[in-house]
Amino acid sequence: MNGRMIVYVLGRVMLICGVLMLLPLLVVFLYQEKTAVSFIIPIVVLIGGGFGISFRRPSNRRIYTREGFFIVAMSWVILSAFGALPFWISGEIPNYLDAFFETVSGFTTTGASILPNAEALSQGMLFWRSFTHWVGGMGVLVFVMAVLPRSEAESQSMYILRAESPGPQVGKLVSKMRLTARILYGIYLGLTLVEFILLVIGGMPVFDSILTAFSTAGTGGFGIKVESIAYYGSAYIDIVVGVFMVLFGINFNVFFLLLAGEFFQAFRCQEVRWYLGIIGAATLLIAADIYHIYGTVGQSLRYAFFQVSSIITTTGFATADFTQWPMFSQVILVCLMFCGACAGSTGGGIKVSRVLILGKIAKKEIKHMISPRSVNSIKFEGKTVEQEVFSGVSAFFIVYMIIYAVSFLLMSLDQVDFSTAFTSVAACINNVGPGLGAVGPAGHFGNLSWLSKVVLCFDMLAGRLELFPMLMLFSPLAWKR
Repeated sequence: MNGRMIVYVLGRVMLICGVLMLLPLLVVFLYQEKTAVSFIIPIVVLIGGGFGISFRRPSNRRIYTREGFFIVAMSWVILSAFGALPFWISGEIPNYLDAFFETVSGFTTTGASILPNAEALSQGMLFWRSFTHWVGGMGVLVFVMAVLPRSEAESQSMYILRAESPGPQVGKLVSKMRLTARILYGIYLGLTLVEFILLVIGGMPVFDSILTAFSTAGTGGFGIKVESIAYYGSAYIDIVVGVFMVLFGINFNVFFLLLAGEFFQAFRCQEVRWYLGIIGAATLLIAADIYHIYGTVGQSLRYAFFQVSSIITTTGFATADFTQWPMFSQVILVCLMFCGACAGSTGGGIKVSRVLILGKIAKKEIKHMISPRSVNSIKFEGKTVEQEVFSGVSAFFIVYMIIYAVSFLLMSLDQVDFSTAFTSVAACINNVGPGLGAVGPAGHFGNLSWLSKVVLCFDMLAGRLELFPMLMLFSPLAWKR
């Protein structure tokens, strides 16, 4: 393992995290709050420490799969550990584990909160809390690629992108990784700005619009109001946020194709067609199921579409307490938690592409059992699925189920009810946010034990990083030189 290069990149990550904290510090000064020191201390530590360990470039700047996975996992742990300091130092979240949980939830775009009343936070803390969603949505390491050494990073930073980007396979949009990172962030920033403008036009306050756009873009779902988006009581805002949640759940490669004028190729994307189809079908089924609650077709579709969009994209916003909906609707939403959004988006979950490939694998095995001598290949997006992707998807699902089972078992020690334990793990490992029972839209995670919070923190990080980078931290083989 190239330890010097790992330390060098981690130093760059610390520098970037310190610079990013300057934005909430500016908000603190703007609102004349007394929490400036809560940001100044970690900023000094991060920038000073980051500069100190990344001052000299190592002579060997090679990055391979092991280094890439290790860098990504450690970067997210460091970001969360230091990102929790402002909450803890200010005393607005007095328990460090709770502050760490809230920050992990922010960076991993989960949106699970330990706060019973987010409105009690100062403006600076609210900004930092939602900004972590925006930073974590696209992935901070994608941005770090732009500042890696040119000689080796350009040709080998694919290992970092592969470790951080969601989905069964990762590729470049263009030949240069630096340019790919800039294109991704350009699309990401552009969509965020458009949503912000539309929310302001709809009458949402500017500060609220910025934070809501951050949370939507990262599909995180931290609400700045106790009632989440329901606080505004606006059909226009519900529709804008709902549509942009769907957009941020689409593979960003599709947006690149649309910008490049490749409309036919963009519309041929099988994963996106299934993704939109699932949203449409789930919306209609839930709308029909909750019609007796809202009384009109329009209202039923409005609340059903918003909640379906929020859950499948793993954003976690709410306009209604869906734990009060009929069981049929709740089961559909729980299924959408596991399904998740598209690969290459800011959404979490297993991903639609993996679900489709797993379905094709099952279909292939059935055909093979019926006709053992037949040769059946698996095709996805018009191409034959390579053995590497086939094995990767299968391994991901097996490891996913093992982590889920162990986490659920440990959660049961907390003496919570079944739906709370089951859906809290589902909400965290799939980076959704709210679950059912005590952790539903009207509840929070603050009453769970320290063990449950630690387990769920691991689940959130593992879910955001596609499981394997976090597991490598516990593998003795990964630490060998």
